[in-house]
Amino acid sequence: MQRVMVIGASGAGKSTLARRIGTALGLPVIHLDREFWRPGWVEPDADEWLERLDALAARECWVIDGNQSRGWGFRLARADAIVWLDLPRRVYFTRAVLRSLRNLGRERADIGPGCPERIDLKFLAHWVWSYPVRARPRTIATLDRVRNEKRVFILRSSTDVRVFEAGLPASLTGIAESATGPIAFRPPT
Repeated sequence: MQRVMVIGASGAGKSTLARRIGTALGLPVIHLDREFWRPGWVEPDADEWLERLDALAARECWVIDGNQSRGWGFRLARADAIVWLDLPRRVYFTRAVLRSLRNLGRERADIGPGCPERIDLKFLAHWVWSYPVRARPRTIATLDRVRNEKRVFILRSSTDVRVFEAGLPASLTGIAESATGPIAFRPPT
């Protein structure tokens, strides 16, 4: 296992899980938000960003956390495994709000330098709250297309995440068990 994508809604715990996978497998971790944002929360040019994404995915080994679904192409093609944190909205939304409050005015390690945490209601409404309607259907369709070629793990609860983490690195090579059953590809509900 040399390349692992970790995806999910903001606040789901992607960065934390990516760091734990990276430690368990001895792989470098790439936080896409850290690569994307320029100081002052400035976005890069779209073409420049897609080139950067392709360059990151071209590396020999990695754990990449972040959605950036418009740039999934090369990253998805190179990934050995995809871990989707498909947690309930009440969990990830609450975490995203609390994270913003807890880190207000401070720079986080998984975000680019010069981007202090802020309360951004537009971000919370558009990217976090609307995730189940805006991004989840695309994720389901994409993972359904690659499930016979890639190891796809869908973690739907905090318990699933804890079991998966406790079983690392074996969780990525087999099927872990949780209170809700096997943690591997299941058609999302």
